[in-house]
Amino acid sequence: MMSKKTMAMLLSWTLVLAVILSGCNNSSSDQEGETGGNGTDGKVTLKFMHLWPAGSSAQQNKLVNDIIQQYQTDHPNVTIKQEVLENEQYKNKLKILSASNELPDIGVTWAAGFLEPYVKGNLFAPVDDLLSGSLGEKFIAGTTEAYAIDGKTYALPIELNISPIYYNKAIFAKYNLQPPATYDEFLSVLKTLTENGEVPIALGNKDRWTGSLWYMYLANRLGGDALEKAISGSGKFDDPALTQAAAEVQKLVDMNAFNKGFNGLSNDEGKSEFMNEKAAMYLMGTWELPNFTTNPDIPQEFKDKIGFFKFPTIEGGKSDINSWVGGPGVGLFVAQNSKVKEEAQKFVQYFVEKWGESSVTEAGVIPATKVDTAQVQLPQLYTDLLNELNQASSLTLFADVQMRPAAAQAHLDMIQALFGKAVTPEDFVKNHQAAIDKGN
Repeated sequence: MMSKKTMAMLLSWTLVLAVILSGCNNSSSDQEGETGGNGTDGKVTLKFMHLWPAGSSAQQNKLVNDIIQQYQTDHPNVTIKQEVLENEQYKNKLKILSASNELPDIGVTWAAGFLEPYVKGNLFAPVDDLLSGSLGEKFIAGTTEAYAIDGKTYALPIELNISPIYYNKAIFAKYNLQPPATYDEFLSVLKTLTENGEVPIALGNKDRWTGSLWYMYLANRLGGDALEKAISGSGKFDDPALTQAAAEVQKLVDMNAFNKGFNGLSNDEGKSEFMNEKAAMYLMGTWELPNFTTNPDIPQEFKDKIGFFKFPTIEGGKSDINSWVGGPGVGLFVAQNSKVKEEAQKFVQYFVEKWGESSVTEAGVIPATKVDTAQVQLPQLYTDLLNELNQASSLTLFADVQMRPAAAQAHLDMIQALFGKAVTPEDFVKNHQAAIDKGN
């Protein structure tokens, strides 16, 4: 069978080839598009692909459908067709559609390194015109910049996330535990839980970016911005803090900090350990807030047990406790090759504005646009995390999003190998440096 790395390389080359071929065919495609997507009767059909399934993202899914329904009511000539996929399925399909230049009119993307090949391939349309009006003033400072390349903006962010460690207050109380502020206290919590037969941490690392969160925090607490510098090329992965962070990950594995079989479980499967109260802690982004605040399918008794704490500081480390792994979440793009680009951009502006107005109260999601907390009634957990975001000293963007695709793939593969103890900390950083040096 073809390896994941080989598959990633083939997809990358296929993407490049598709871009070259599409350059030869753009004129005929555009001409056909005007009759295909925007008929003579004025009817417009928009294809929208996103990653909020009703099962795992119930509140977001409902909000998306409410926005679409209202837009179609306000614009009776427009029909919006959705394709909804789970996170990893979505990423894979986006690659496949890109290779044939058949992206949906509107879709979801991540920032920085994830965005770059699509922009270089002329697959996403600039959306700067949308930012030149009143919409531009509504974004939190620094959010749209993450979607800018060479002076142009190629997507509009709709989420802003930080990653706390959620914990079950009932399990902690059972053993007289307090949320730890230092890493030594954290290790002590782990020891107490394991000695009493409890699973300390829920993790599904088959998706690998979940384990990356743990590595990133350890790298940050030990080395400050050493990881960001290594990724950008202004530093190196042989920084001692980055090797030590990898060693700390394996120390956690040796302590049985995570649920059994974590490396073979998806994030949803790992999360279920926490949701079913079989694990005491769960490190994840604030996109999970609806499950702990507003999701009507989750029992209130469980929601009342959930608190959070910031990733602990490490003695002698170069970061403070208000430094978060997070940053802008997903954003909406318009396909450059869309046959109905103008209408697609109108819908993106409408969606961003309505999402910002409603995501707080209806989905418990932190939007990338400004929120007047005095005007809305919020669950306490949400308010506390929103206040933490306002006090953040820095936000480290998710590593696989910062990196170019090939390097991101190498990072994710190395994360799973690290947690599986199939690679040493020294080889872990060497392989990262090699991937960064290749520059693709």
